[in-house]
Amino acid sequence: MPAEGFPRRPSGHRERSVRDVEGAPDPLAGPMTSRGTKYWSTGSIPLIGPDVLGDIIAKAADISIVVSETGKILSVLVNPDHPTFGRLDEWEGRDLREVLTIESVPKFEAQLDRFMEETEKLRSIELNHTGDADLEFPIRYSFHGIGPDGAILMLGRDLRPVAEMQRQLVKAQVALERDYEMQREFDTRFRVLMEGVREAFVFVAHGSGRIVELNKAAAVLLGGTVEELQGGSLAQEFDSRKKSELMSTLAADAVSENSPALEVVARRSRRTLNVTATAFRAAGERMLLCRLATPDDEQIVTDELTEDLSALYQEGVEGIVFTDSDGVIKAANESFLNLVDAAHLSRVKGRSLGEFFSRGAVDLKVLIENARRVGQMRLYATKLTSEFGSQLSVEISSAWLNDRANPAVVFVIRDASRAEAIRKTGPNLNDDGMKSVMELVGSATLKEIVSETNDVVEKMCIETAVELTRNNRVAAAEMLGLSRQSLYVKLRKYGLLDRGD
Repeated sequence: MPAEGFPRRPSGHRERSVRDVEGAPDPLAGPMTSRGTKYWSTGSIPLIGPDVLGDIIAKAADISIVVSETGKILSVLVNPDHPTFGRLDEWEGRDLREVLTIESVPKFEAQLDRFMEETEKLRSIELNHTGDADLEFPIRYSFHGIGPDGAILMLGRDLRPVAEMQRQLVKAQVALERDYEMQREFDTRFRVLMEGVREAFVFVAHGSGRIVELNKAAAVLLGGTVEELQGGSLAQEFDSRKKSELMSTLAADAVSENSPALEVVARRSRRTLNVTATAFRAAGERMLLCRLATPDDEQIVTDELTEDLSALYQEGVEGIVFTDSDGVIKAANESFLNLVDAAHLSRVKGRSLGEFFSRGAVDLKVLIENARRVGQMRLYATKLTSEFGSQLSVEISSAWLNDRANPAVVFVIRDASRAEAIRKTGPNLNDDGMKSVMELVGSATLKEIVSETNDVVEKMCIETAVELTRNNRVAAAEMLGLSRQSLYVKLRKYGLLDRGD
């Protein structure tokens, strides 16, 4: 019986077996032993029984497919030692193109046409199959004719291990490129930092005592150029200093917390320098970071209060704005930029702060004049207008900074929209009251309008002060510039004495 799935040979072809050659010698046969078993000989192979041919082909390749001249799958054999393909019996009877990816179909058709037209041996081709769950697996096929009926045997070798290795190589190459780019980025940052700082720094290898890196400021103090000094011995740049003595002293100073700076004299520039060292390791090598400074350099003193105030300015939730005496913005923190929806400090710097108030210059003038007169102003309520026209209720405090050549004003701006929403709504002046006042314009003189509306405005101011101070009578009197007794008289006059009690 022929191997399952393979086409039968033509009826005129006599099948030969080992028993056929045990008798008379076959002129086409190769060398024979005394028992009649054939060996391999040059240009010929022994005859193989059809009952074992299928097993040999199945194990000789990872996957074997017999197709017709049109590409119809006649038989499929999978290497039993290669079970990852699963069962492919459902392929039989289908067109091979149906189990190939889109880009592999033209390659198969072109190879099939060349096989039918050319007699010379064709090169193998790589085809991608689609399996269950849309999985793809690449196979390299060689084409072989197996009979006069036009059947074609495709012997395939699984390329997934090769593809996986290629993917790993590509990932490794990408990782190397990424690391290289990152190294270049850090190197660029390092160079920019070295040249941008005013302090003079020298990186020295602890073992050899040679200068690994230095910036231009250090080269100027040492009296040379970066190119001349880099790679040379640090001890040679100072008078009366041996390498072993200098490096041991710097190493000892680097691990000591309160050691004084080492005083040396530069050989080239003849300057007296103070050297302070910091020890660290880089790629397993001990290094020293040496800072060079002249004795008359200003000592940098760490001020915790200054650091805390700087952190508050940068990270505080309230908006903080510094202006000149006219209200032109000189600096503002990130919180203020968020309140006015400004993308960057450059969008607000140099502009008047009054541009962001709902009442414009009126609000700004009140804040600056009161701060200038008494030194500060607290809890001024207004609305802040953003870059896009939206308004936000805020409370502003201002302080006059006059201890400098050019006085400045600092504004602390707090978002009051949430607090305003939960406050009790008291009797307000209403838009009707304002409209009635506006209707008097043109029908009466200013003196008459002021006399008519004096009580209304006074009541409005007192109500506003009481609301802003959360019914704190002392604070309200201070805000209005009244004595406590005068405030109580006016509260009784307008029926506000029991408010909030």
